[in-house]
Amino acid sequence: MTKHVTHWIGGKPFGGESGRRGDIFEPASGRVAGTVDLAGPREVGAAVAAAKAAFPGWRDASLSRRAKVLFRFRELVDAHSGELARLISSEHGKVVADAAGEVARGLEVAEFACGIPHLLKGGFSENVSSRVDAYSILQPVGVAAGITPFNFPAMVPMWMFPVAIACGNTFVLKPSEKDPSASVRLAELWAEAGLPDGVFNVLHGDREAVDGLLRHPDVKAVSFVGSTPIARHVYETAAANGKRVQALGGAKNHMLVLPDADLDLAADAAVSAGFGSAGERCMAISVVVAVDPVGDELTAKIKERVAGLRVGPGDHPESQMGPLVTKAHRDRVTSYLDGAVEQGATLAVDGRDPDVLGGAGEGFWLGPAVLDHVTPDMDAYRDEIFGPVLSVVRAGSYDAAMELISANPYGNGTAIFTDDGGAARRFQNEVEVGMVGVNVPIPVPMAYYSFGGWKDSLFGDSHVHGMEGVHFYTRTKAVTARWPDPSHGGVNLGFPTGG
Repeated sequence: MTKHVTHWIGGKPFGGESGRRGDIFEPASGRVAGTVDLAGPREVGAAVAAAKAAFPGWRDASLSRRAKVLFRFRELVDAHSGELARLISSEHGKVVADAAGEVARGLEVAEFACGIPHLLKGGFSENVSSRVDAYSILQPVGVAAGITPFNFPAMVPMWMFPVAIACGNTFVLKPSEKDPSASVRLAELWAEAGLPDGVFNVLHGDREAVDGLLRHPDVKAVSFVGSTPIARHVYETAAANGKRVQALGGAKNHMLVLPDADLDLAADAAVSAGFGSAGERCMAISVVVAVDPVGDELTAKIKERVAGLRVGPGDHPESQMGPLVTKAHRDRVTSYLDGAVEQGATLAVDGRDPDVLGGAGEGFWLGPAVLDHVTPDMDAYRDEIFGPVLSVVRAGSYDAAMELISANPYGNGTAIFTDDGGAARRFQNEVEVGMVGVNVPIPVPMAYYSFGGWKDSLFGDSHVHGMEGVHFYTRTKAVTARWPDPSHGGVNLGFPTGG
């Protein structure tokens, strides 16, 4: 019997009224595992109306009450992390260990948000004028919407809604329709934690639901993570409709390997960062820039490690890499291998016919692939492939490599591998990228810092979570107050001045 996933609105399941449904696939087998309701205007309106109705009560809830609910939610998600990981693995395809890791990283943001009584402290200045005090307070913006991608169905939403809700906002989540079940389970855990009905809502759908949220007058802030073309559309549409927007786009993350680097460490890092979660993550390393003369040796070490990777279903205990999320995406990623060879690259590792644990069947399989001697004019270099394809580019010097990395239109994440502290410090200072790793291949910041890139990887001014997340989901109000003492004896209509 196949499952059916519907919306969560006003604290309970909300059956679809649009009459439209999408298929939920099991990537490891290729079969349709269920269906999901796709929202139309009525469902969008119902979700936003529920969030708007819940806002006044939640806005005025004490900070201690908000923190208690967040602590309960954190404990419940932790207790159900295995269940969530299996749900994610079954619909996305990533191995269960990867899925458990994303739940854990999402929990870190919930833990950060538990400190909301401290995070929302404003400022106070006494006696800015005679018997006049000035202070600032942080207040929620209202109904916030989150639009999130298929590759992290738990972690990316949890980058957003714990902070938004802790700040006193209400939230409408529009997760990917490709793997929707984790978001509904999180909604159920919020309810069990004591969150009032309507504070957190889940709206499934495609572009119709997205555009409905972007244009709805009662949605005040929009957070997005996805590809750059859609991030640009989200930013432009939401901003044109008067909303606060943070829209994180695509990436082409480079890993620079200098001649003095530990090549075994660099090769291990390139393989884990390039092929974890089948390369379907915005922080995956997709380009290794090897500064000669180490290119041949490094590529050989990468090939040696790739040969030992085990490809299989997400729930297989020996699997290290699962299938891709859909057949169409698998076919698109595969096309880059043929194209790169036609354009002059060397296919050092061909992942098109992987040896799959238990047999490939009709699953959406593509094994790890390595392209060598890639140049910046090739499609495999220019485009965000978002799959298990690692490109090796050769550079003659540090300066040439730096010029290559900084010239790329994306500016999400990058890494340098070297034993030279001076070179590493110079790199972190010069590179035109928002997140930098030094001998760390995937430099995802901890929850109390903020995540986000530069250039075409970010539209808007705010990164997610950390203090930038708190600022995004709040508005600052400045108050100037005079309370006359009992000796006050008259009216003064003048503007307050110092002295």
